[in-house]
Amino acid sequence: MKRRKFIQSTAIATIASSLPSWIGKDKTHILTFSFDDGFKKSFYKVAEIHEEYGLSACLNVIATGHMPDFKAIDEWIQPELMGDFNDWNILKARGHEIMPHTWKHLNLTKISPSHAKENIDKCLDYFSDNLDGYKDEEAIFNYAFLASTPEIDQYALQRVGAVRTGAWLVMEDTKVNMIPHAKGDITFGAWANGPDNIDDYVDQTVNDFLEGSGGWMVVCLHGLDDEGWGPVSTTFFDSLLKRLVQIDKLSILPAGEVIKMG
Repeated sequence: MKRRKFIQSTAIATIASSLPSWIGKDKTHILTFSFDDGFKKSFYKVAEIHEEYGLSACLNVIATGHMPDFKAIDEWIQPELMGDFNDWNILKARGHEIMPHTWKHLNLTKISPSHAKENIDKCLDYFSDNLDGYKDEEAIFNYAFLASTPEIDQYALQRVGAVRTGAWLVMEDTKVNMIPHAKGDITFGAWANGPDNIDDYVDQTVNDFLEGSGGWMVVCLHGLDDEGWGPVSTTFFDSLLKRLVQIDKLSILPAGEVIKMG
């Protein structure tokens, strides 16, 4: 049995604040590269690479990463590497998707449910106050460590349209989400790997997906080159997108645009 609800119903400044509604609907395969944490240098570069191919990046940021009292989470998430909401509003205005990636990058399954819910609300309230055009109902809450519980999911979905968690928590025999055909209360899964460079892992994961019958694959990434846990190299990611945009059956979309297709 699945531990929780699976998806049931599954560049440039003028990429536009939303992509055309028909994009992706005639495709059998949809791929999302979901970048986490909020590394300033990497996220600007990720945005530039997407823009080169007429794509919108999927960028998920820690709400407090720019604050003076933000402490290093581990050897990868360091305060001096993080961008702020001026950066995120600039990138959003350029057509990229900015979504919440928790309040302090806590593993919400390792704290009390009440503390986890408080962190969700603080994160979403901060986004509402500081990210231009933010709306809870259009947001995806992207869990740190791809870790959640049914109780946490249910709570977050009272405010946001979807949550992203670990694929292994919501899937059994497949690595692929169904493409949504209904809006709201969607839980979908992502895959990640690390802590070292994951160019080969991403290449193999994407190739396996393209050889399959279709659906929606979400690959969770972090920084480029030497930034973040499980980074990909700039040259590899650039060449990957260059190859993928030539594939007729494939759309590369940020998660929020996939959710809107429902």
